[in-house]
Amino acid sequence: MDQIYAIGLFLFVLFLLLGSGVWIGLALLGVAYVGMDIFTTRPIGDAMMTVMWRSASSWSLTALPMFIWMGEILYRTRLSEDMFRGLSPWMARLPGGLMHTNIAGCTVFAAVSGSSAATLTTVGKMTIPELRKRNYPERMVIGTLAGSATLGLMIPPSLTLIVYGVSINESITKLFIAGILPGLILAAMFMVYVVGASQLSKSYQPIAEPAMTFAEKVRQSRFLIPVFILILLVIGSMYMGVATATEAAAIGVIGSLLLAAWQGSLSASTFFETLMGAARTSAMIALILSGAAFLSLAMGFTGLPRGLAEVIAAMELSRFELLMALMVFYVVLGCFLDGISIVVLTIAIVEPMIRQTGIDIIWFGIFVVLVVEMAQITPPIGFNLFVLQGMTGHEMNFIARAALPMFIIMVLMVFLLIAFPELATWLPANMRPAAGG
Repeated sequence: MDQIYAIGLFLFVLFLLLGSGVWIGLALLGVAYVGMDIFTTRPIGDAMMTVMWRSASSWSLTALPMFIWMGEILYRTRLSEDMFRGLSPWMARLPGGLMHTNIAGCTVFAAVSGSSAATLTTVGKMTIPELRKRNYPERMVIGTLAGSATLGLMIPPSLTLIVYGVSINESITKLFIAGILPGLILAAMFMVYVVGASQLSKSYQPIAEPAMTFAEKVRQSRFLIPVFILILLVIGSMYMGVATATEAAAIGVIGSLLLAAWQGSLSASTFFETLMGAARTSAMIALILSGAAFLSLAMGFTGLPRGLAEVIAAMELSRFELLMALMVFYVVLGCFLDGISIVVLTIAIVEPMIRQTGIDIIWFGIFVVLVVEMAQITPPIGFNLFVLQGMTGHEMNFIARAALPMFIIMVLMVFLLIAFPELATWLPANMRPAAGG
């Protein structure tokens, strides 16, 4: 009875604060403060300072602002233009044509960005005008971009995986490596959809691209060399055990600065803008993490996480049934909250259930990110839908309907991940440990 009362109180205060427009991080702190005041006699100020400092001073968290900074730098380069020029000759002759550049471009940029919004904006600002010019169906242009941009959450470096790793105290490097295969398979599934839709749709009649010789295609591919070198340095250094996630982030920042300087897009004002953009995003995420850590402490005094885990255990749900329930739970939350907030808000409650059921923590991180990806294109708060609305001017209903096939493909990917957990666990199990941890 006490736990039901605690759940009701936490939810009431949380939605009251969120509904009044308070920042998510401050709302979490407010809920935790009320919970501490009611359920414990411990000095609230001391507990708040201790927990917030511990959550914000995690060494693993230092990778976060650097990966965000790397994405900010690359966002202001000519990377999207170079990717389109390098990828389009190889994509033009595939069934579906240049529509594949949306997916391939997002996959490549995701490997150096870590952010779904940055991936969507950077790739979209180049591909949308080019695909429209060539008469590609607007609905597919919007839909494939909305879905493919979510790969920024899956393919390393991923900001959501960093937050998950810090929240659950798991190796961020292993989580990064675990996201590679599922991310590539999901990208391949998107491309298969484009192939099928292009063959079945009568409206799919884009302007044909001029034929190019193999030598000309190879020459155009030179534009992809800088970004592939950067991907190799960041992801390759982690997998080979040369660098930890934090060290790989530093390598990525240096590489992106060199790339921006080489392209001539790095000025003093641009450099300052990248720093300010990274500082704002990092501060927002740090505040959310601090609020979630304090809320976890407050809930711990109520025994709520442990009690819920015991209730789930008493229900004797199978592993599959639990995962289906969690998938629906996260998709519903995604209708109202952003991905990072979802992870930090729920992990204290979900972690005991997962460990008690024997589900691999690394695997579950990829499962959570995949479901959070689905939330990015779920109305009414799907963040990618808002970004696309700003870029294209379309109605939200049109964008949501265009993204629906990609949502269904992600649901299929969830079942594939459950059926073959090795997709997320094989690479981390076979990677070399980095010197220094």
